[in-house]
Amino acid sequence: MTDRKMKRVEDSITEQSHLIMPKSLNSAGYLFGGELLAWIDETAGIVGRRHAEGNVVTVAVDNMYFKAGAKVNDMIVLIGRLTYVGHSSMEVRIDTYREASDGKRTMINRAYFTMVGTDENQRPVEVPGLIIEGVTQQIENEAALKRAELWKRRRREGF
Repeated sequence: MTDRKMKRVEDSITEQSHLIMPKSLNSAGYLFGGELLAWIDETAGIVGRRHAEGNVVTVAVDNMYFKAGAKVNDMIVLIGRLTYVGHSSMEVRIDTYREASDGKRTMINRAYFTMVGTDENQRPVEVPGLIIEGVTQQIENEAALKRAELWKRRRREGF
């Protein structure tokens, strides 16, 4: 039996930027939540793919909290990082910021996605383990473990 490959959180951190255009607005003139959800899902997929070194699928959105809106010509920056890795599953935290022209960022959303590494037949595969470094990563990992346990309990209860 071979040892499981291990990777650091920093190995898969992803940052993406988008300029809000009129086609991405809702009827109230703010960034459409579905558009932001698609951007977050894409970012989470890239984080997962970098870590897994292969294909991943989204299996759950645990939390999607909108703190503020964004309007046309606002710059949106999404930063994704792993918080937890199981056997084939990974939790990815995505923080979304509205960036002003002077570079100042204001958080407008935080989301947690569960991604699973898959083979060519969409079957789960083992992904590299996660090396936790420092107090901040440890705290985030412990919170992710609690979310994972709650998710498992909800699944057993039929949610």
